[in-house]
Amino acid sequence: MRRLAGVAVVAALSLVASPGIAAAVPTNPSDAQIDAAQEQTQTAAQQVEAITAALAGAQASVDSAREQSAIALDEFQGKQAEHEAAEVAADAATAAADAAARDLEVARADVAAFARQSYQQGSTSPTLEALTTADGPAQMLERAALLEAAGAHQGDVVVRVTAAEEQARAAEGQAQAALAAAAALEREAADALALAEQYEASARAQAAALAVQQDAVEQQLAQARQSLQGLQAARAEAERFAAEQAAAARAAAARAESERAAAAQRAAAAPAPRATAPAPRGTTQPVQAPVRSVPVGPAAGAGDSSAVETAIAAARRHIGVIYSWGGGSLTGPSMGWGIDAGIVGFDCSGLTRYAYAQAGVAIPRNSRAQYAALPKVSRSDLQRGDLVFWATNTSSPATIHHVAIYLGDDRILEAPQSGSRIRETSMRWGGFIGGARPTA
Repeated sequence: MRRLAGVAVVAALSLVASPGIAAAVPTNPSDAQIDAAQEQTQTAAQQVEAITAALAGAQASVDSAREQSAIALDEFQGKQAEHEAAEVAADAATAAADAAARDLEVARADVAAFARQSYQQGSTSPTLEALTTADGPAQMLERAALLEAAGAHQGDVVVRVTAAEEQARAAEGQAQAALAAAAALEREAADALALAEQYEASARAQAAALAVQQDAVEQQLAQARQSLQGLQAARAEAERFAAEQAAAARAAAARAESERAAAAQRAAAAPAPRATAPAPRGTTQPVQAPVRSVPVGPAAGAGDSSAVETAIAAARRHIGVIYSWGGGSLTGPSMGWGIDAGIVGFDCSGLTRYAYAQAGVAIPRNSRAQYAALPKVSRSDLQRGDLVFWATNTSSPATIHHVAIYLGDDRILEAPQSGSRIRETSMRWGGFIGGARPTA
């Protein structure tokens, strides 16, 4: 019986010691593998930190390029407005020159008529002839009065010709100067537009490059983390399996010992044989090696509230409309300029001008001109409907690059930038240079 009990213990332990018979043994990664994966993850994390710092600097460059683009676009819109005004002045000067030329022609015709009359009478001094041919003193006096009036008229004709010539020359000079000014402003506007396009194209290219770099480093870090997590999961599974096997072995050994003791008791109760073998020593339970765990790493007036609500409602009707660089008219969205040619929408100042035009309030086209023309409001005095402005240098209005409508409660309505759409969002205080009140 004791022999049978010993055989049972060995069999039970054999089953526990050979778990592959019942299930596949999970592979336990080595410490070297775990350490290598952790090192790779740390390296990737460091690279992400480095690229994140670099991207922050690059993003600042993108933001600066976009701000310069907005400033240049603002400059273009101002020059374009000046050019349009200069064209109107040139047209008026040209019309004045044409009118002066017509007056000159009339005056010259009067002089020519006088010359013909003098020639036909045979003298350029008809006065003497008229007086000497009078029938008497009374007729002489009458003719003298008439000749005096005619002489004055002829003198007026000569003076009028001279004045008409001077006016014609002056009007022609003014027209030419106005045309030259309009042409110069048109060239300046074109130069400003080209510069704005250059800045905007640079900003978009940098933004696209940043997106590619960001994706690459994030994928690299994700792969490294996934690899480490896989190894750590395998280690945890192997340790769990080992712990289960150890527990099973202890349970089997305990059952075997119980069976052995029961067999010994039964043997002791039986009649003693004549020859007895030495009693076997107690069976020693197998000692299970401890399992090592691996830690897992870790100034203005109150304003007109009715006009304000009309303007805000008008702007809200276009929430979701795409930003168009240079877009926006007094009647709604319009074609953009340059890099956004063909895109119908609003830019920031186009939206604010349109909104207030619907309330019957006329404001300038570009953001810097809006800030310069409207009553100023400090941050503490901002109220619903005020325009809020941002600049690269908050002490210099010349660097204003963006404008939005303040809704109150630190909320704004804006046309943000190229590629985005008109939206309501939280107020940004960084770069805030001041506010203005269109209805004050």
